[in-house]
Amino acid sequence: KKIKCSVEKTKIIASSNDKFKIELVEKLSKESQFEIFNISKDLEKIYGRNSMLNEQNIDKYFNQSTLPFIARYHNRIIGFIIGVPLENFKNQSWVQYDENLGKDNTLYTYAFVFESDFRGKHGFAKTLKKIFSNWAKKRGYQYISGHINENSIEKSSSQLEIIKKFNTWYESKDPFVYYRRKI
Repeated sequence: KKIKCSVEKTKIIASSNDKFKIELVEKLSKESQFEIFNISKDLEKIYGRNSMLNEQNIDKYFNQSTLPFIARYHNRIIGFIIGVPLENFKNQSWVQYDENLGKDNTLYTYAFVFESDFRGKHGFAKTLKKIFSNWAKKRGYQYISGHINENSIEKSSSQLEIIKKFNTWYESKDPFVYYRRKI
């Protein structure tokens, strides 16, 4: 199958000897979209099939009103993080527990995923998370929120305020918590 080429528009935010780069995404090429789709297959394992990024929903998360970053290693996408203003989820039941809804001060982390070969190695994920947080703060956000497996809270290096625990979260078998942390 021939892949239709499209113009990609990103801004390099950080780079290390041209091997590792972090880019803020304005528009993804078709090739990069397919790399993102493949990495997002890990989301399916945790949250179920509806959480995967695909051709039908990618523009919802990689657009002008979101804060999406990609990490590249040797020009290959190895991970990404997507921040979405909390207000974009105003129709979701879980967001009603957040007192910041409507204050335009919270960026929800829709996805933070790395290829398995790059998790916990080289500090790539930590670097991406730090840059994401700094950019969010520069844009006036005071908090970052998201959902995390309850068992992963102890591993988190940042101070998380637990807003609500969900014993069932989509297709996950484990309880999840909705958290917020000050930037």
